[in-house]
Amino acid sequence: MIVEPPALRTTGGWAGGHAAHLEHALLQARALIESTVSMHRERQALPSPVARNSVAQLGDAMEQLIGRARHSVAIALTGPGEFTESALRLLARGPARATVRVLCTTDATQVSADRLRRLPQPRLDARVTDSELRRVLVVDGTVALVQAPGHAPDGQFAVVHDTAAVRALELLFAGAWSGSRGLADHLRLSPRLRTELVRNILERLRAGHTDEAAAREINVSLRTYRRYVAEIMRELDANSRFQAGVRAVEYGLLSA
Repeated sequence: MIVEPPALRTTGGWAGGHAAHLEHALLQARALIESTVSMHRERQALPSPVARNSVAQLGDAMEQLIGRARHSVAIALTGPGEFTESALRLLARGPARATVRVLCTTDATQVSADRLRRLPQPRLDARVTDSELRRVLVVDGTVALVQAPGHAPDGQFAVVHDTAAVRALELLFAGAWSGSRGLADHLRLSPRLRTELVRNILERLRAGHTDEAAAREINVSLRTYRRYVAEIMRELDANSRFQAGVRAVEYGLLSA
C-alpha cells in the first residue's frame, strides 16, 4: 500500500487556510485605515483652540463675543486704534447682563477719557494702570480675543478657546487690575504725581524715612524734597505724611 506523504495530503488545506487568513488581515487593515481617515476628518471639523483672523474682522469678532457675554467682560485698552475704537463703541451700548471691567493704560485714558466717563454705569468699572498691557478681551472666563503685538497700531488677532490659555490671560488681567486706580481718581490727580521722582518720595514717606535721609537717597536737596512733599500732600488732600502714603496706595500710585 502506498501512503501519501503528509505534506501532500495537507497542501490544499494549508493553501486555503492561508488565503482566508490573508483576506481577514487585509480586511482588518482596511477597516483601520477607514477608521483613521474618519477620525482625522472629525478632528478637522472641530473648532481650533486658537482661530487667527485679520484686523478687518476685528469689530465683528468683538461684537459677537461681547454680545454673548452672560457674566463678565474684561477688556484692556492700550491706546488709539481699531481695538479701542471697537471696544468703546460696543461698550457704549452696555452689555445687558454682564459686569464689565475696562482697564486702560495712561495713553488709552489720555485719548479716550471723555468716552470712558460716558460709559454706562453701574455694571461697568473703568480703571487706569501704569503696567504694560496687551490688548485683550476675556468673556465669561471661557473665551478670549487677543490682538497680536506689532509695530503697527493694529494687526492680526486670535480668538482663544483653550481653557488654560484663557485662564492665564484672565489672571494677568486680574494682576494688573489689583494695582490700578479708579478712572475718576486718575483724572483728578495731577500728572506730576505719576513721575518716577514722586513715586520715590511717596515710597519714603510710607516707609517713615526722615527728610534728610530720603533727600540723600534720591539725590535731591533737602529744600527740594520738602517742597515736593508739601505739593504731594496738597494734591492728595492728606493731613499727614502717613496719610499721603495711604492715599498713594488707594489711588494706585504705589503698590499695596
